[in-house]
This record gives sequence, structure tokens and C-alpha cells, in this order.
Amino acid sequence: MPYTGEVTVGGPTDVRETPALTITKVATPPFENNCYLLRCTATGDTLLVDAAGDAPQLLALGGDRLVGVVETHNHWDHVQALAEVTAASGAPVLAHEADADDLPVPTDRRLVDGDVVEVGEVRLRVIHIEGHTPGSLALLYEGDPERPHLWSGDSLFPGGAGNTEKDAARFTALLDDLEAKVFGRLPDHTWVYPGHGSDTTLGAERPSLAGWRERGW
Repeated sequence: MPYTGEVTVGGPTDVRETPALTITKVATPPFENNCYLLRCTATGDTLLVDAAGDAPQLLALGGDRLVGVVETHNHWDHVQALAEVTAASGAPVLAHEADADDLPVPTDRRLVDGDVVEVGEVRLRVIHIEGHTPGSLALLYEGDPERPHLWSGDSLFPGGAGNTEKDAARFTALLDDLEAKVFGRLPDHTWVYPGHGSDTTLGAERPSLAGWRERGW
């Protein structure tokens, strides 16, 4: 079955195969968060993006080669399974330095903009996107010859930027970072994997940027 990015809690995972990276998307309860397992095809090493819920399922999908958990930000719905996953697997926790102290377990590696996270032979670049939280981050994979892949956490969704609780300064910071670091640098065919709901592409969202800024959310 071709990858669609459409998953539901209790339903099957959706899997995308690229030459060097296998991407598994799963929706977890209780808040219908998306979690992503990124497996290097050469080594089997697997990275989890957001330990949001259903630790037993995430551990089963990660197998015995879970080598790290990257938290895109510190909100509770994205970290509910973190303690159980790390206790069972021994996988280190990676998060942006501005959010690291608010996680329920110690952060093993504090990330900053431009850092590289490795999973096996695959390299992912950290993009700090301030606004949804002070330390929200995205992960970018550019090793697929067909398209870049971006895991955006809660900073970018189909139809808009992440929630900034009607704080004008936070919203401006978020839009500024998205425009400068994401839309300004990456092509339209970049695939976006958000923290909730369906996937999108930068090309689908780019025409709406001015409208988002005008509406203020």
C-alpha cells in the first residue's frame, strides 16, 4: 500500500520506505498524537520522534534497536510515554535546550539549531522553531533523492502554524522562524509529518503564509 500519512488511534501504522530510512507513523492515545519511528535500513537502528502515548506499542515498533527518543517539544501530550519507553529501552532522550528541563525524565543530549542527530547511517538536522514552546524543534532529513522529509512537531500543520495561545509575540516568532528556516530554505515537495493529524507538503501550505500572518493564528 502506498504511504498516505493517514492513521487513527487503534488502527494500523502507515509505513514509508525510502532508500536509507524506513518511516513508521502511528497515532497514540489519549490525545491522538502522531509518533514516528525512523529506522536506518542499513543498521536497523531506530529513532523515536515523540514518545506521546502507548509505550508498549512504541517499544514493540522500536524493537531492540531503539537508539534514541527525540522530543519535538515539552508539552505533556507529547511525553506521556517517555519515562516508560526510556526505562524499558535505555534509549537516551534528546530535546532542545530551552525545553529540556521540563521533560519528565532527564535529557541526555540538549540540542540547538543546526545540530545533527544520527540514527545508524542516517543524518537528521535540527531546526529550532520558537513559538509553540521556547524549545520547539523540527527534524529534517535530506538524504532521500525524491524529497526532503520534515518532522514538524506542533509547529506546522495542514492549514496553519501551531498554537501560540493568542500571544502575538509568540505567534510572530513562530511565523518568522517558519518562513526563514523552513519555507525560505526548503522546496515545495518537502513532506511534512506533524504532531497531530494528516501529513502535508510545504507546497500545499506556502500560498497561505500571508493569510496566516494576517489572521494572527
